[in-house]
Amino acid sequence: MELLNNFKQIVIETPVDKIINQIKELITSGQLMPGDKLPPERKLCEALGVGRSHVRDAIKKLEFYGILKTLPQSGTVVAGLGMTALEGLITDVLRLEVKDFRSLVETRVILETNAAALAAQNRTEEDLAGIEAALLAYKNKKAASVYAVDEDLMFHLKIAEASKNSVLKSLMLVITPDILTNYNELDACGDGRSVSALEEHELILFHIKEKNIEGATQAMRAHLSDILDFSNTLQVEDFNRSNGKKR
Repeated sequence: MELLNNFKQIVIETPVDKIINQIKELITSGQLMPGDKLPPERKLCEALGVGRSHVRDAIKKLEFYGILKTLPQSGTVVAGLGMTALEGLITDVLRLEVKDFRSLVETRVILETNAAALAAQNRTEEDLAGIEAALLAYKNKKAASVYAVDEDLMFHLKIAEASKNSVLKSLMLVITPDILTNYNELDACGDGRSVSALEEHELILFHIKEKNIEGATQAMRAHLSDILDFSNTLQVEDFNRSNGKKR
């Protein structure tokens, strides 16, 4: 029915989004001004009634976009930008549409293929131990049929850590959690995907161990092809809905 095209999908806010929205309201109302210091992390957790990880993720995102900055021995403060710029930036942080999801995935492919290549080139024995531990934790969760998004993320972050490029790792920390969360919530993993993902993880680690730069790059690209295809599918479906076409 054409009437259905007038309905929009409901976006459920995450705790991180709600924290960012509250900070936005404090800034736009003038209660938080450029240069003002945020309360300590522990007190924010108590006031908001959320875990420390949610507060940290919200602050991390706002720091990445230049809205907040953490100063040594001073804590986290509001950046010295104009109020209009701050409000506009926060709105951008919270706005995630289908086309943005695809852009995030494309960026992740660029970051992670390069991270794998650099990890194969620069990894140490300590790095390998960290990647192997993350892979084992992922494998154990999957064997128990338990949701393993955190372990999946840790595997990829350990590879980024092994790349010895701190900026690359910081960029991944900003975009990858949202991608993994949306990917799993949209039920993108079909039958057998968990098994193939584990095998792909093992192949990536093998090439990094062997210091095979090209092999690590190709294995990571192949691993991410599934989520890239999924983002392309979303974009096509969104285009069809906007043009009143049947799925």
